[in-house]
Amino acid sequence: MLSKNVIKLVHSLETKKNRLKEKLFVAEGYKVVGDLMRRVKPQLIIATDDWAPQTKYDGRMIRVTDEELHKVSFMKTPQQVVALFPTSDAGDIGADTIGDQLCIVLDGVQDPGNLGTIIRVADWFGIKTIVCSHDTADIYNPKVVQATMGSIARVNVVYTDLPSWLDSISSHVPVYGTLLDGENIYGRRLSASGIIVMGNEGNGISPAVRERITDRLFIPNFASGDTAESLNVAIATAIVCSQFRRA
Repeated sequence: MLSKNVIKLVHSLETKKNRLKEKLFVAEGYKVVGDLMRRVKPQLIIATDDWAPQTKYDGRMIRVTDEELHKVSFMKTPQQVVALFPTSDAGDIGADTIGDQLCIVLDGVQDPGNLGTIIRVADWFGIKTIVCSHDTADIYNPKVVQATMGSIARVNVVYTDLPSWLDSISSHVPVYGTLLDGENIYGRRLSASGIIVMGNEGNGISPAVRERITDRLFIPNFASGDTAESLNVAIATAIVCSQFRRA
Protein backbone atom coordinates (compact mmCIF):
# COMPACT_ATOMS: atom_id res chain seq x y z
CA MET A 1 0.00 0.00 0.00
CA LEU A 2 1.21 3.50 -0.89
CA SER A 3 1.33 5.41 2.38
CA LYS A 4 1.38 9.15 2.94
CA ASN A 5 4.86 8.83 4.42
CA VAL A 6 6.19 7.24 1.25
CA ILE A 7 4.56 9.94 -0.91
CA LYS A 8 6.05 12.61 1.36
CA LEU A 9 9.52 11.01 1.17
CA VAL A 10 9.51 10.85 -2.64
CA HIS A 11 8.31 14.44 -2.97
CA SER A 12 10.97 15.62 -0.49
CA LEU A 13 13.70 14.29 -2.77
CA GLU A 14 12.94 16.98 -5.32
CA THR A 15 15.23 19.27 -3.31
CA LYS A 16 18.99 18.86 -3.00
CA LYS A 17 18.84 19.46 0.76
CA ASN A 18 16.66 16.42 1.32
CA ARG A 19 18.59 14.28 -1.16
CA LEU A 20 21.71 14.97 0.88
CA LYS A 21 19.87 14.26 4.12
CA GLU A 22 18.29 10.98 3.00
CA LYS A 23 21.18 9.97 0.69
CA LEU A 24 18.59 8.99 -1.90
CA PHE A 25 17.50 10.13 -5.36
CA VAL A 26 14.50 9.43 -7.59
CA ALA A 27 14.61 7.63 -10.94
CA GLU A 28 11.60 7.03 -13.17
CA GLY A 29 10.69 4.88 -16.15
CA TYR A 30 11.63 1.35 -17.15
CA LYS A 31 14.73 2.48 -19.13
CA VAL A 32 16.34 4.67 -16.44
CA VAL A 33 15.39 2.38 -13.56
CA GLY A 34 16.42 -0.73 -15.50
CA ASP A 35 19.86 0.63 -16.38
CA LEU A 36 20.50 1.73 -12.80
CA MET A 37 19.38 -1.60 -11.37
CA ARG A 38 22.13 -3.37 -13.31
CA ARG A 39 24.67 -1.47 -11.20
CA VAL A 40 23.06 -0.61 -7.88
CA LYS A 41 20.19 -1.96 -5.82
CA PRO A 42 17.29 0.46 -5.26
CA GLN A 43 16.06 1.02 -1.74
CA LEU A 44 12.43 1.12 -2.85
CA ILE A 45 10.46 0.47 -6.04
CA ILE A 46 6.94 1.77 -6.66
CA ALA A 47 5.49 0.20 -9.79
CA THR A 48 2.33 -0.75 -11.63
CA ASP A 49 1.55 -4.32 -12.62
CA ASP A 50 2.75 -3.51 -16.16
CA TRP A 51 6.33 -3.21 -14.96
CA ALA A 52 8.59 -6.21 -14.49
CA PRO A 53 12.18 -5.94 -13.24
CA GLN A 54 14.85 -6.53 -15.89
CA THR A 55 17.18 -7.94 -13.26
CA LYS A 56 16.60 -9.94 -10.10
CA TYR A 57 15.24 -7.80 -7.29
CA ASP A 58 14.49 -8.97 -3.76
CA GLY A 59 14.06 -5.60 -2.09
CA ARG A 60 11.05 -3.57 -1.04
CA MET A 61 8.44 -3.05 -3.74
CA ILE A 62 5.04 -1.36 -3.61
CA ARG A 63 2.54 -2.29 -6.32
CA VAL A 64 0.27 0.61 -7.26
CA THR A 65 -2.38 1.67 -9.75
CA ASP A 66 -1.70 4.21 -12.50
CA GLU A 67 -3.55 6.79 -10.42
CA GLU A 68 -1.39 6.11 -7.37
CA LEU A 69 1.79 6.30 -9.44
CA HIS A 70 0.81 9.85 -10.43
CA LYS A 71 0.99 10.78 -6.74
CA VAL A 72 4.71 10.08 -6.54
CA SER A 73 5.86 10.82 -10.08
CA PHE A 74 7.54 14.08 -11.15
CA MET A 75 6.47 13.42 -14.73
CA LYS A 76 3.26 14.49 -16.45
CA THR A 77 2.97 10.99 -17.90
CA PRO A 78 4.49 8.45 -15.47
CA GLN A 79 6.19 5.42 -17.01
CA GLN A 80 5.23 2.37 -14.94
CA VAL A 81 7.90 2.69 -12.24
CA VAL A 82 9.43 5.10 -9.73
CA ALA A 83 12.46 3.98 -7.73
CA LEU A 84 14.61 5.38 -4.93
CA PHE A 85 18.34 4.74 -5.30
CA PRO A 86 21.21 5.51 -2.91
CA THR A 87 23.39 8.45 -3.91
CA SER A 88 27.08 7.88 -4.51
CA ASP A 89 29.72 9.10 -2.07
CA ALA A 90 32.21 9.68 -4.90
CA GLY A 91 34.66 12.39 -3.96
CA ASP A 92 37.21 14.32 -5.97
CA ILE A 93 38.72 12.53 -8.94
CA GLY A 94 42.48 12.26 -8.98
CA ALA A 95 44.37 13.87 -11.85
CA ASP A 96 46.19 10.61 -12.49
CA THR A 97 42.93 8.87 -13.46
CA ILE A 98 42.60 10.92 -16.66
CA GLY A 99 45.47 9.12 -18.37
CA ASP A 100 44.86 8.60 -22.07
CA GLN A 101 41.12 9.24 -21.90
CA LEU A 102 38.86 12.09 -22.92
CA CYS A 103 37.24 13.86 -19.97
CA ILE A 104 34.50 16.50 -20.00
CA VAL A 105 34.70 19.38 -17.52
CA LEU A 106 31.57 21.46 -16.85
CA ASP A 107 32.08 24.97 -15.52
CA GLY A 108 28.81 26.28 -14.08
CA VAL A 109 26.32 24.44 -16.30
CA GLN A 110 23.14 25.15 -14.37
CA ASP A 111 20.22 23.87 -16.41
CA PRO A 112 19.27 20.31 -15.30
CA GLY A 113 18.17 19.36 -18.81
CA ASN A 114 21.53 20.44 -20.23
CA LEU A 115 23.48 18.46 -17.63
CA GLY A 116 21.38 15.36 -18.21
CA THR A 117 21.81 15.61 -21.98
CA ILE A 118 25.58 16.12 -21.65
CA ILE A 119 25.80 12.96 -19.52
CA ARG A 120 23.92 11.14 -22.29
CA VAL A 121 26.27 12.62 -24.92
CA ALA A 122 29.31 11.50 -22.90
CA ASP A 123 27.89 7.98 -22.70
CA TRP A 124 27.31 7.90 -26.47
CA PHE A 125 30.86 8.97 -27.26
CA GLY A 126 32.44 6.62 -24.73
CA ILE A 127 33.52 9.32 -22.27
CA LYS A 128 33.40 7.83 -18.80
CA THR A 129 34.17 10.84 -16.60
CA ILE A 130 32.62 14.29 -16.19
CA VAL A 131 34.17 16.70 -13.68
CA CYS A 132 31.88 19.53 -12.54
CA SER A 133 32.33 22.81 -10.70
CA HIS A 134 30.43 23.05 -7.44
CA ASP A 135 27.93 25.46 -9.01
CA THR A 136 26.99 23.02 -11.77
CA ALA A 137 23.50 21.49 -11.48
CA ASP A 138 23.13 18.51 -9.12
CA ILE A 139 23.38 15.19 -10.92
CA TYR A 140 20.62 13.78 -8.68
CA ASN A 141 18.06 16.44 -9.57
CA PRO A 142 15.07 14.43 -10.94
CA LYS A 143 15.18 16.44 -14.20
CA VAL A 144 18.85 15.60 -14.66
CA VAL A 145 18.30 11.91 -13.94
CA GLN A 146 15.43 11.75 -16.43
CA ALA A 147 17.33 13.61 -19.16
CA THR A 148 20.20 11.11 -18.99
CA MET A 149 17.87 8.35 -20.22
CA GLY A 150 19.83 5.80 -18.21
CA SER A 151 23.33 7.11 -18.98
CA ILE A 152 23.66 8.20 -15.34
CA ALA A 153 24.37 4.53 -14.63
CA ARG A 154 27.44 4.47 -16.90
CA VAL A 155 29.12 7.89 -16.55
CA ASN A 156 31.10 8.90 -13.46
CA VAL A 157 30.20 12.48 -12.42
CA VAL A 158 32.16 14.25 -9.66
CA TYR A 159 32.22 17.78 -8.25
CA THR A 160 35.32 19.69 -7.31
CA ASP A 161 37.07 23.06 -7.30
CA LEU A 162 37.96 23.28 -10.99
CA PRO A 163 40.92 25.71 -10.91
CA SER A 164 42.68 23.65 -8.23
CA TRP A 165 41.89 20.39 -10.00
CA LEU A 166 43.13 21.67 -13.36
CA ASP A 167 46.33 22.87 -11.68
CA SER A 168 46.94 19.29 -10.55
CA ILE A 169 46.75 17.95 -14.10
CA SER A 170 49.99 17.11 -15.86
CA SER A 171 51.21 19.81 -18.24
CA HIS A 172 51.27 17.12 -20.94
CA VAL A 173 47.46 16.84 -20.85
CA PRO A 174 45.80 19.35 -23.21
CA VAL A 175 42.93 21.39 -21.77
CA TYR A 176 40.53 22.37 -24.56
CA GLY A 177 37.91 25.08 -24.20
CA THR A 178 35.29 26.54 -26.56
CA LEU A 179 35.87 30.30 -26.77
CA LEU A 180 35.00 33.07 -29.21
CA ASP A 181 38.69 33.70 -29.91
CA GLY A 182 39.40 30.02 -30.47
CA GLU A 183 40.59 28.19 -33.57
CA ASN A 184 38.04 26.70 -35.99
CA ILE A 185 37.39 23.22 -34.59
CA TYR A 186 36.79 21.77 -38.06
CA GLY A 187 40.29 22.66 -39.19
CA ARG A 188 42.06 21.86 -35.93
CA ARG A 189 43.99 18.69 -35.33
CA LEU A 190 42.72 17.23 -32.04
CA SER A 191 44.29 14.75 -29.66
CA ALA A 192 42.75 11.39 -28.81
CA SER A 193 42.81 12.26 -25.13
CA GLY A 194 42.59 15.34 -22.95
CA ILE A 195 40.11 17.58 -21.17
CA ILE A 196 37.16 19.30 -22.84
CA VAL A 197 35.84 22.32 -20.89
CA MET A 198 32.29 23.56 -21.49
CA GLY A 199 31.01 26.68 -19.78
CA ASN A 200 27.91 28.26 -18.32
CA GLU A 201 24.85 28.76 -20.53
CA GLY A 202 24.98 32.55 -20.35
CA ASN A 203 28.52 33.49 -19.34
CA GLY A 204 30.61 30.74 -20.84
CA ILE A 205 33.80 29.58 -19.17
CA SER A 206 34.71 31.47 -16.00
CA PRO A 207 37.87 33.65 -15.97
CA ALA A 208 39.65 31.38 -13.45
CA VAL A 209 39.10 28.28 -15.57
CA ARG A 210 39.78 30.15 -18.84
CA GLU A 211 43.29 30.92 -17.57
CA ARG A 212 44.01 27.20 -17.42
CA ILE A 213 42.91 26.38 -20.97
CA THR A 214 45.81 25.43 -23.22
CA ASP A 215 43.93 24.95 -26.51
CA ARG A 216 41.15 27.31 -27.58
CA LEU A 217 38.45 26.03 -29.94
CA PHE A 218 35.61 27.73 -31.77
CA ILE A 219 32.52 26.25 -33.46
CA PRO A 220 31.96 28.51 -36.47
CA ASN A 221 28.61 29.76 -37.73
CA PHE A 222 27.89 28.83 -41.35
CA ALA A 223 24.68 30.84 -41.75
CA SER A 224 24.52 34.12 -43.63
CA GLY A 225 22.48 37.07 -42.37
CA ASP A 226 20.43 36.86 -39.18
CA THR A 227 20.97 33.64 -37.26
CA ALA A 228 21.06 32.13 -33.76
CA GLU A 229 23.11 34.06 -31.22
CA SER A 230 24.76 30.97 -29.82
CA LEU A 231 24.51 27.20 -29.47
CA ASN A 232 22.93 25.39 -26.55
CA VAL A 233 25.74 24.03 -24.37
CA ALA A 234 24.54 20.43 -24.66
CA ILE A 235 24.44 20.67 -28.47
CA ALA A 236 27.87 22.33 -28.50
CA THR A 237 29.22 19.51 -26.33
CA ALA A 238 27.92 16.92 -28.78
CA ILE A 239 29.57 18.72 -31.72
CA VAL A 240 32.89 18.99 -29.90
CA CYS A 241 32.85 15.35 -28.79
CA SER A 242 32.08 14.16 -32.32
CA GLN A 243 35.09 16.09 -33.66
CA PHE A 244 37.38 14.54 -31.04
CA ARG A 245 36.20 11.07 -31.97
CA ARG A 246 37.22 11.79 -35.57
CA ALA A 247 40.75 12.49 -34.41
